[in-house]
Amino acid sequence: MTSSPLRTAALTTAALAGAGAAALAWGAGYEVRAPRLRRVEVPVLPPGAAPLRVLHLSDLHLTPEQRVVPRWVEGLADLEPDLVVDTGDNLSSPHAVPSVLRALDRLLDRPGVFVLGSNDRYEPKRVNPLGYLGGPSSVEPEREPLPTADLVDGFVRRGWVDLDNARTTLALGGLQVELVGVDDAHIGLDRYDEVRRPADPTADLSLGVLHAPYRRVLDPMARDGLDLLLAGHTHGGQLCVPFVGALVTNCDVPRSCASGLHRWRAGEGPVPAPSQGAPGATDETWLHVSAGLGTSRYARVRFACPPEATLLRLVARPA
Repeated sequence: MTSSPLRTAALTTAALAGAGAAALAWGAGYEVRAPRLRRVEVPVLPPGAAPLRVLHLSDLHLTPEQRVVPRWVEGLADLEPDLVVDTGDNLSSPHAVPSVLRALDRLLDRPGVFVLGSNDRYEPKRVNPLGYLGGPSSVEPEREPLPTADLVDGFVRRGWVDLDNARTTLALGGLQVELVGVDDAHIGLDRYDEVRRPADPTADLSLGVLHAPYRRVLDPMARDGLDLLLAGHTHGGQLCVPFVGALVTNCDVPRSCASGLHRWRAGEGPVPAPSQGAPGATDETWLHVSAGLGTSRYARVRFACPPEATLLRLVARPA
């Protein structure tokens, strides 16, 4: 017996709805609570230099009741990284500072740097997720402030360096590492021009640190000769389509740069990585974007985009 077009359409709609419900259940019930550690190798050190291990954390979005991800983050201290880089959005509640400091407690004993994101300053609000398809979100002026000063104080008292529109130099593994960072470009607090200068030729490594990877910061950092840029903010798209990837980045980098390691050229964007780690053009740099560990507390679901931290193994460039 042949089905009518209306019956076929109804069955198709029901099947799609069922698949969507199953995906949502998976993303909210399992994937969001299944963090993973990615390992990436980046050839940025002088020839002959011993490797450095950089742990990149981003977008925890913690609230006091969370347990699984904070416990997992606590265990990352066993990796004994040479440097921890936190690219912001640690908070998702005015009561979460103790939770963040507890999760990072052992990592705060390691050398570390950080920048802030908008969610380290303002309490999140409910938003329509479909709005992200129209372009980057904005911060409404009526959002409640978070205890940012307590978070910063907790990091700084333990020795981490605040790189919000600031520079520093650290000695790591016998190497001189120059670092420069900016405050959150997503809400217009970046002031790279105030701290900008070409990479120090006497430094063994120059790193750029930012929360939101906007082109207006990435491009000048690349032109200044920084070796590697570290960013977060995108959540890797948070809800991705298998075999397609992220649908949004919530900034102005292309969807292909929603997470992972990329080669970035000023004025052009992502370009193919140089073969065998050979030096690229002088206005190129490596860009690593973390998909992050959390979500908005009003949309606790990830799909085809598990929460993550990354251990970057920085190795010598080819001679």
